[in-house]
Amino acid sequence: MSLAMTKEAREGFLAATRIGIVSIEEAGRGPLTVPVWYHYQPGGEVRFATGRSSRKAALLATASRISVCVQTETAPYSYVSVEGPATMGAVDYERDIREMAVRYLGAEMGAAYLAMQHPGGNVDDTILVVVKPERWWSVDYSKMG
Repeated sequence: MSLAMTKEAREGFLAATRIGIVSIEEAGRGPLTVPVWYHYQPGGEVRFATGRSSRKAALLATASRISVCVQTETAPYSYVSVEGPATMGAVDYERDIREMAVRYLGAEMGAAYLAMQHPGGNVDDTILVVVKPERWWSVDYSKMG
């Protein structure tokens, strides 16, 4: 029996609110692997914001592809990992910053985070990273019964 998820199951899993782990190739070292808040809708692309001067952004300027992995934290364990080309562009404060903060932290803590990290809606030092999933891996151990 395969433990791989169906297309619908893996897309639904990736669309849930989870912490993503992003891996970006780094010459002469292991890949940079860091957690991110992200957004995904089935059939779409994975989006996350990062600082324009961050190590992620610097590596993305030369990397052509990245990986994003999400997982459950309790048994029966499951995960979805995607890999594909990444592009960088301008963020939309409402869609990419405010909505994400509220999604991950709730209204009250999200507002506090925004006031601290993006006072007055300032996103001058923030970029949007968009990953087009081309390769998928998944495991759902609940299929074991």
